[in-house]
Amino acid sequence: MRSMWKGAVSFGLVMIPVKLYAATEQKDIAFRQVHREDGGRIRFRRFCSIEDIEVPYEDIAKGYELPGGEVVVLTEEDMADLPLPTTRNIEVVQFCPAEQVDPIMFNRSYYAEPETAGARAYVLLRDAMEQSGKVAIAKVALRQRESLAVLRVREGVLVLETLLWPDEVRETEFPFLDDDIEVRPQELRMAGSLIDSMTVDFDPDEYHDDYREALQEVVNAKIEGREILQPEPGAEVASQPSSLADALRASLAAAKGGKLSIAGASDEHAGGEEDESEEEAEQPTRRRAAKSGTASKTAAKPKAAAKPKTTGASKTAARSKPAAKEPEPEPAARPRKRAG
Repeated sequence: MRSMWKGAVSFGLVMIPVKLYAATEQKDIAFRQVHREDGGRIRFRRFCSIEDIEVPYEDIAKGYELPGGEVVVLTEEDMADLPLPTTRNIEVVQFCPAEQVDPIMFNRSYYAEPETAGARAYVLLRDAMEQSGKVAIAKVALRQRESLAVLRVREGVLVLETLLWPDEVRETEFPFLDDDIEVRPQELRMAGSLIDSMTVDFDPDEYHDDYREALQEVVNAKIEGREILQPEPGAEVASQPSSLADALRASLAAAKGGKLSIAGASDEHAGGEEDESEEEAEQPTRRRAAKSGTASKTAAKPKAAAKPKTTGASKTAARSKPAAKEPEPEPAARPRKRAG
């Protein structure tokens, strides 16, 4: 892992130099927008809506649009004057029980690794927090934005959890909260029994991304069916290397017959999420309660490796494969099979 921030944890008068690493990563199948006909990459350019010309990145500034349509332009000098005392400092402001922090406020997670000079103070803070059972509330500035954060211990490492500010959490203003909805005692007991029967220790390794695996199967089927478009040489225009080191690496790669993609390294791709199916929630309570006797055993037993299902796209790609192992039957043999 590569560190993305370097600073110090200030704990009273104690300074603990640390590095931060992104603790999580989004596992998804990356797609790029391409031309359907030849597979060429679709690129986007920045145009000025007034002059109708392409604007280089160094001429782009931040603008705040007023309700009347006017725009206030902010320069780098304006942004530099903003107070950010926690730019290189994780300032611990208090400690509190972990249950007092609502998980809805959690934003992003980072591992904090101590520098060699601060390892002893780091371990001291970690052990003291574990014994107290408390977490630290801190302030930190990451990517030019100050955030509220929590420091907690996970597997012997301090984890920094950035939090949303309280005014960034929306209020729960739903009409049903004002309705007088009656729940019968026997229904409540049945729901409690169902919860008890389905209660087991949570093991995240028992779960996996079914959609991503099915999507990867579709991609593999396309590859095996050789439905691949290879853009013609010269279709993509690579940007100039940003430094002498990049130019040297690109030259070495070209000399060895490889290809070094500098422009593509910073491309971003977006993913979407589908709403979860409510089919399970709509099943009758009686039917689910009938299965409650085996619910715990089923949940506790590790799942066997499921045989990949062939999706419609997979079947289509599979039909395009050349030369199957079993030859096609002779036309004369087909009538005998139907007669038999």
